Amino acid sequence: MKNRPLNKSLDQTLDRANSDVVLIVDDVPDNLSVLHDALDESGYTVLVATHGEAALQRAAQVLPDIVLLDAMMPGMDGFEVARRLKALPQTAHIPIIFMTGLTETEYLVAALEAGGVDYVTKPIKPKEVLARMQVHLQGAREKRQARNALDAFGYASITVRVSDGKLMWQTPLARELLLRYYGTEAPQTPEPVLTWLRRHVTETEALIEPPRLSLELGPKRLTFRLHQKIGDNAGPMEESDDWLIIMREVSDESVIEAMSLSFKLTPREAEVLYWVVKGKINRDIGDIVGSSPMTVKKHLERVFVKLGVETRTAAAGMAMSRIRQLHPQFEG
Repeated sequence: MKNRPLNKSLDQTLDRANSDVVLIVDDVPDNLSVLHDALDESGYTVLVATHGEAALQRAAQVLPDIVLLDAMMPGMDGFEVARRLKALPQTAHIPIIFMTGLTETEYLVAALEAGGVDYVTKPIKPKEVLARMQVHLQGAREKRQARNALDAFGYASITVRVSDGKLMWQTPLARELLLRYYGTEAPQTPEPVLTWLRRHVTETEALIEPPRLSLELGPKRLTFRLHQKIGDNAGPMEESDDWLIIMREVSDESVIEAMSLSFKLTPREAEVLYWVVKGKINRDIGDIVGSSPMTVKKHLERVFVKLGVETRTAAAGMAMSRIRQLHPQFEG
């Protein structure tokens, strides 16, 4: 049985593109050996831990796709390991399947309440474990792909638990944005975000779109949209109060560039049109862009011709409609 060494470069050696990573936690070598060999032969990348502390370290470092966790271990038992994994933002999303020789209902309920999504009873049957893993890995894989896709298109996401205000999960882009705009890191949720969330959760539950939260930082603006209630971290005996929030950063520069490309305007014409959309008069626009009001007027006349309109109101309306398509979170 291979027991990969724990080191800082471990995650870089894992073939995540072609293999799901499984962490097996058990203090009995025979159990580890049987499961390791079965999973290895099935194409999984397998890591092992023989006690609770090692399990927490490996999970935090490698972020496995799923954890097979022995319920009863000396020292820190599996229930405590699961509770700690679910309390950490970086590991809270990982599905946990308990392995237990205790079949009494109270123990099985305790396993689920600690954060497990499923359990298998000992003696372990590898085929049963593989079948149950596939079910939960598929769901976790779809969620992971959806979240990664959001980041790829510039839409960061976070999960916040309303009851205690903890930031339970975040994408890499979300981590970067929260640090830059608020100077906070998980599990701390920025206070303005938490206040906004708690104020509007009842509106979303009633299928009413709540107002978005915006924060400006120089020419850039970060917006938050309350997306949906999720149940990733809820036990079977309780209702989740975790909420998925979508974040998006917009800058004046990106909107101006989008208008320039969309309407075939010069950069300066697009900039003038942008400030018209924002309600500025020619004198104010001149002060902003460093031109005279007369020069701004000439730019605006060329904009009218390119847009096929005759008034600044019509130009602003057409520009706003296009901006809404390209940047739905834009606030004119």
